[in-house]
Amino acid sequence: MISEEIEATESEAKLSLSSPDTVDAEQVELSIQAKQIGDRIRRLRTRRSMGLVELGTRTGLSASFLSQLETGRVIPTVRNLARIALTFHKDLAYFFRDDQPLTFRTMRRGERVRIHRNSDAAPSFFSESMHSLITDGQLVPCIAEFEKSDADAAFKPKIFDGVEFIFVMEGMLILSSEGEVSSLGAGDIAWVDGTRKRTYCCPSGKPAKAMIITRHAHS
Repeated sequence: MISEEIEATESEAKLSLSSPDTVDAEQVELSIQAKQIGDRIRRLRTRRSMGLVELGTRTGLSASFLSQLETGRVIPTVRNLARIALTFHKDLAYFFRDDQPLTFRTMRRGERVRIHRNSDAAPSFFSESMHSLITDGQLVPCIAEFEKSDADAAFKPKIFDGVEFIFVMEGMLILSSEGEVSSLGAGDIAWVDGTRKRTYCCPSGKPAKAMIITRHAHS
C-alpha cells in the first residue's frame, strides 16, 4: 500500500513537471534579468564611490560574490538582497520595480513649485524645489529668491551633516557663517559645511537669486 502511494506521488510529480502549466525555466531567467538587479546594485555602489570590498564589509558578503551579483552570474537570495538594501537605506521593492531606473530627467520651468518660506504677510524669500528631479534623497537642489535684507528676512538653513553649494544667479548675496561674512555677486560660487550656522540675505533694495544645492553625508 505504501509503495503504491509512493509510486502515485512520483507519477504526480512527473506529470506536474511535464504539464503545460509548469513555469518555463527560461522564462524565469528572463524575468530575473529584466529586473536588472545587478545593474541596480552597481549603480547604488558607484553613486556613493564605494568599492566592492567596502560593500562586502558592510553587508557581510564577499567582494567576489558581489562582483558576480553585479554581472548577473549569480542570483541573490532574499536574505542577501536585504543586506544590500539596508546598506543603501532602500527597501526590497527597489530591486523589483517594473519601471527601469532613470538616469536622465528633465524639469520644465512651469513644473517647479514656488514656495513662500516666510510666514509674514509680505514674503521676502521664495524657493523653487527641484527635489523631485533627484530621488536618491542625498542631493537636494533648489532655486532661492531673496527680496529683502532685514534680519527677519534672512534665510537660516538647517544644520545637517553634509555640504552646501551656493551659485549666485542674479544680484548680490551676503553669506554670514559663525563670524565670517562674504559678499557673493552674480556668477560667484560658495561652499560651506552643513554643520556650520549660516544665514543668507541680500543688500537693501537689491533682490538676489541663487541656486542652493545641499548634499547630505552618507549614512
